[in-house]
Amino acid sequence: MEGRKQKSNQVFYTSLVIVFAILLWGLAVPKNFESVANGLFDFLVGNFGWFYLLSMSSFVVFSIWIAFSKYGKIRLGKDGEEPEYSTISWFAMLFSAGMGVGLVFWGVAEPLNHFVNPLGLEGGSAAASAFAIKKSFFHWGLHPWANYAVFALALAYMQFRRDKPALVSSIFIPLIGEEKASGPIGKLVDILAVFATVAGVATSLGMATLQMTSGFNYLFGVPETDLVRVIVIGVVTILFMLSAITGLDKGIKILSNANITLAGILMLLGLILGPTVLIINNLTNGIGMYFSSLVRDSFKISSDPWYGWWTIFYWAWWIAWAPFVGTFIARISRGRTIKEFIGGVLLAPTLASFIWFAIFGTLGINTGLDVASKAIKSTPTAFFVVLENYPMGSIISFIAVILLSTFFVTSADSATFVLGMMSSNGDLNPTTKRKVTWGFIQSGLAVTLMLAGGLEMLQTASIAAAFPFAFIMLFGMVSLIKALRQDVRKDSIGKA
Repeated sequence: MEGRKQKSNQVFYTSLVIVFAILLWGLAVPKNFESVANGLFDFLVGNFGWFYLLSMSSFVVFSIWIAFSKYGKIRLGKDGEEPEYSTISWFAMLFSAGMGVGLVFWGVAEPLNHFVNPLGLEGGSAAASAFAIKKSFFHWGLHPWANYAVFALALAYMQFRRDKPALVSSIFIPLIGEEKASGPIGKLVDILAVFATVAGVATSLGMATLQMTSGFNYLFGVPETDLVRVIVIGVVTILFMLSAITGLDKGIKILSNANITLAGILMLLGLILGPTVLIINNLTNGIGMYFSSLVRDSFKISSDPWYGWWTIFYWAWWIAWAPFVGTFIARISRGRTIKEFIGGVLLAPTLASFIWFAIFGTLGINTGLDVASKAIKSTPTAFFVVLENYPMGSIISFIAVILLSTFFVTSADSATFVLGMMSSNGDLNPTTKRKVTWGFIQSGLAVTLMLAGGLEMLQTASIAAAFPFAFIMLFGMVSLIKALRQDVRKDSIGKA
């Protein structure tokens, strides 16, 4: 027990030192930091784009295969154990943590970017419209959720079936043994996971704050000043800290259920008040185009910078988010069979994302090339610029700001919970003190970088630093198969 506590403190304090060192570097010499981060990212995208494509595609294939394999009936827990959360609450929590803020932020902006600047097509054309919907589906479809599923499945299996600590390093136990997994290699992996989580979430908090203040400006004329942004992030920090302190069963679960309700209302209003028939057509056509070209698009890459800016960037960003989202999904998935788990994590959120982008992407594209070109000048305001052109647009925008706030809170409190687990030797219920510490660090980092204009450079740095996680997840698949084979062998021996 003493050894575990010591490792916990080593991971905690080392992670803090690394986070603050990088923050000071970014603030003291921002141009140097930005240059190094961009250089590293450009090197990875330019030379390892193929690796990102192969890795993400392998996650999709693995997820589908394992759901329908003989291992699909194995439970993430003890035999006969029931799921810890209802299906609705479980889906609400995993969806809020996994996409949340990103859907509101990019729901209009991404399709419009592809509509105005399509790859190899004329902007504003019918072909550009189809391209915009298809690529938005592709970037937010099976691949990101398979990425989360692979990571979360290996973690959940080791936690609830094998009773190992809820740490990223636990994934390696079947491959290298418990002693090595808890040694220097394991510590390095856990520290890297903490850094990737802090950097990724701080960036998202900053982006959400920018969009919320843009919404307040559009709706109520509130000035978009640094003071207003600091007040917004301060209020949200208090809310997510309260939610994180009350725990999964109260704060996070209640807010996640509220998210799904608000998102449903927003989509329904968009469907009714927008071009309904066109939205439904784009949804069905989009799904058809997505699946008919899934294999080709999954492996397609060229020297055109578009792939680096969009697909490879997204694949790297989803991998960077895997430590946080995967750890949280694993934590809430106790008692599910592997088949149930893959169905819930892979299929349901993918369909929800398709519907979201079909509705809000169509609302944006339907306004025409002039409005679309104006909207994409600023990603945080794109949603509000488009909604101005529809009846009850201000009401929809107001609901969107509320939804953005609740998504903001659930993403932040989920991250606070996960960071508490990661830095407490995988404790499934970390102490309030540890969660509060990480909550303040996240918000402080977001405010500091937002004021210094360094959110994008931190995002680039976190994606570059998270490159090793692709290898961790690939090894995780191998490790999980090895563990499952042992499980099945043991079961068959027991029955004999």
